[in-house]
Amino acid sequence: MTDFTHFNAEGEAHMVDVGEKPASARVAVAEGVIGMAPDTLARILAGGHKKGDVLGVARIAGIMAAKRTADLVPLCHPLMLTRVEVDFAPEPAENRIRCTATVETRGQTGVEMEALTAVQIALLTIYDMCKAVDRGMTMNGIRLLEKRGGKSGHWRRESD
Repeated sequence: MTDFTHFNAEGEAHMVDVGEKPASARVAVAEGVIGMAPDTLARILAGGHKKGDVLGVARIAGIMAAKRTADLVPLCHPLMLTRVEVDFAPEPAENRIRCTATVETRGQTGVEMEALTAVQIALLTIYDMCKAVDRGMTMNGIRLLEKRGGKSGHWRRESD
């Protein structure tokens, strides 16, 4: 593990200088799940929620969040994203929905933060749209699954 890069020699927070780094293709994949009551999941999947298409709105929220990550996370570089994909996989046996976000760019720094932000905001949007019927929903397992590109190369989470 290397030293924390967001601190200068005096220990003060600073934005990392990536100006001299070569641009390269960057990809990050993150995931998370939201657990809920069986009736809540059924309503979402049937499209019978009075607020509309829950997963459609959550998908747009995740995409928008990836694009705005630098506005939300201090010291995060604003990036020109080339692709953001947010997918949902219902898991009825566990009464939950898995969200996966894939983010790509060609640049001087990675897109891990954008993928993680997309997942968290997509799940939070599901919570917001469904909280009137299920305040007990839980979001967890939010984590980076894979990153490619840059000096550190390819990293993939070992299966747990």
